[in-house]
Amino acid sequence: MRHKRALPNRSFRVADQIQRDVAELIRELKDPRVGMVTVNAVEVSPDYAHAKVFFSVLLGDPAESETALNEAAGFLRNGLFKRLAIHTVPTLRFQFDRTTERAADLSALIAKASATKARED
Repeated sequence: MRHKRALPNRSFRVADQIQRDVAELIRELKDPRVGMVTVNAVEVSPDYAHAKVFFSVLLGDPAESETALNEAAGFLRNGLFKRLAIHTVPTLRFQFDRTTERAADLSALIAKASATKARED
């Protein structure tokens, strides 16, 4: 994960807790645009004022999910206020994470190249 190495221990724990809590809170959303999303990572700013939430989509449109999640960010942040025992609960910004999508594309390309090579041999 991209955020674990760069942040001190406390920041990592806060980001990890936000990731778990936001994932649970998203399940409570009634907006059909959200779809089935997975929270992949959270990056928290050093002052804990902002958190970037990276997500992937299993079912649904990534752009619609991103819009719906960012519209629900205030509701989700209020849910975090009730769960987190920290002084500042960060504002949330959701960003679609293409890592999983790129990995699937690369796997498909490798499989295609392997199949082509097998036929040539």
